[in-house]
Amino acid sequence: MVPDVYLYDTTLRDGTQRRGISLSLEDKIRIAELLDQYGVDYIEGGWPASNPKDTAFFHAMKGRLQHARLAAFGSTRRKDIPVQDDANLRAIVDLDVPTATLFGKASRFQAEKILETTVEENLRMVEESCRFLVDHGLEVVFDAEHYFDGFKADPEYALAVVRAAVNGGAAWVVLCDTNGGSLPDAIHEGVAAARQFVNVQLGIHAHDDAGLAVANSLEAVRAGAVMVQGTINGYGERCGNANLVTIWPNLVWKMGLEAGKPERLRDLTHLSRVVAEIANLAPNESQPYVGENAFTHKAGVHAGAVRKYPEAYEHVPPDSVGQTRHILVSELAGRSNFLYHFDGLDLPPEHLTRLVERVKQLEAQGYQFEDAESSMRLMVERSLERVPAYFHIDRFHASVTHDSSSICEATVRVRVADRHYVEVGEGAGPVHALDEALRKALRREYPVIDELRLTDYKVRVLDGQDATAAAVRVWIRSDYRGEVIQTVGVSRNILVASWDALLDAVNYLLWSQKVPNRHENPLAETLAPSH
Repeated sequence: MVPDVYLYDTTLRDGTQRRGISLSLEDKIRIAELLDQYGVDYIEGGWPASNPKDTAFFHAMKGRLQHARLAAFGSTRRKDIPVQDDANLRAIVDLDVPTATLFGKASRFQAEKILETTVEENLRMVEESCRFLVDHGLEVVFDAEHYFDGFKADPEYALAVVRAAVNGGAAWVVLCDTNGGSLPDAIHEGVAAARQFVNVQLGIHAHDDAGLAVANSLEAVRAGAVMVQGTINGYGERCGNANLVTIWPNLVWKMGLEAGKPERLRDLTHLSRVVAEIANLAPNESQPYVGENAFTHKAGVHAGAVRKYPEAYEHVPPDSVGQTRHILVSELAGRSNFLYHFDGLDLPPEHLTRLVERVKQLEAQGYQFEDAESSMRLMVERSLERVPAYFHIDRFHASVTHDSSSICEATVRVRVADRHYVEVGEGAGPVHALDEALRKALRREYPVIDELRLTDYKVRVLDGQDATAAAVRVWIRSDYRGEVIQTVGVSRNILVASWDALLDAVNYLLWSQKVPNRHENPLAETLAPSH
């Protein structure tokens, strides 16, 4: 099926110009194969004349793509030399790729001041370079660099550059908002003018310096562009490129256009996060459609509405992009937030009111349950007297010896029924040592604890004005056979806050796995804090 809009991905070239990204050859191959599976039409693999890794990538990709066309990137020939002598163009021809993407200046200012050549020579550079590659059997995509700035300053010359590319046989002319500062109305005007001036397929290449790359890309399509260039997650130099992860579903769902493989939109979140992982960058939690916050509701009014009609505050269903809905319980929460999570518990109205107030009191002390669902669940279940007291901590102690080894030592005394266990743990830090000692003390009664793994640990100072006496919030993420356990503790003593979060993780594990209680004490105190 011929798409209404062709998706052109430049993550492997323009995306790698973002600060902090450096992709290996294997990384680039993984991303390219993933993009191919999602129906991306063009994959720009890199600039072969700039580094050996990009050249190796093109050789490694021969015959591996099922749908996408592989494009090699380069510039028009250098000024004042014969086109056949240009090493950059020769490097593209030698790759035997189907598509070449050339960039050239579409601005009088850029030609005269940056290239330091004449406007006439710049036109010849564009036309001759395109023709050289077309004569060697390549499909040519011409990126008209700085087109919109050039069009604003001198529309006749910007369009003359477009005409030169078409005269050279370019199959595509992609109009570039290279500085990322154009507004949508300027994009529409520039695309519409080019569409009237030449009979060639047009595309858009937008940067996000004014926060408008996605809007400008969609506006260009409205004006007649049929190719959108961008990157996964908007990676790119400075403020980034147009984000294909946002543009693609908007093209399909908001504008009713055919693009990519629409059925793969259900896996859009997977695509975004896998590329982020390969790039070794944390996912953007607030990214449209795929960010962790995209379908997260915190305000009580919102939560109440979403429980009845999700479309009240969600413009698409979460599962349409591989997402899940999150309803947060916090100081802003109302009864609906609790009911969303604990509707099956049949909480009496007065009990629910007490829980809401208790959460607000704890959050005023510094607790935060948005990412500590396990601590929240423990508190609710304890209020219903459904969490046994699996053990009792008589005392714990941690010490640090500052020497060449810097080993920390901790002692924990635990009671289970009438059995007392005193254990010593060593670790790289006091929290590590306490964790080791606690595990030693409990594993004889509850061996399941050995499969609990701490995977993340964060500390947040709650009020810096108190300096080293400030209260801190400790957040711990643990894993048990793939199940995530997230807990929180708050104290002016960082060890106590860490200890409380550790105890919550252990208690949640024992409760959630329905481990038989071996302690004789009665059920936990109702409505106790999470520790």
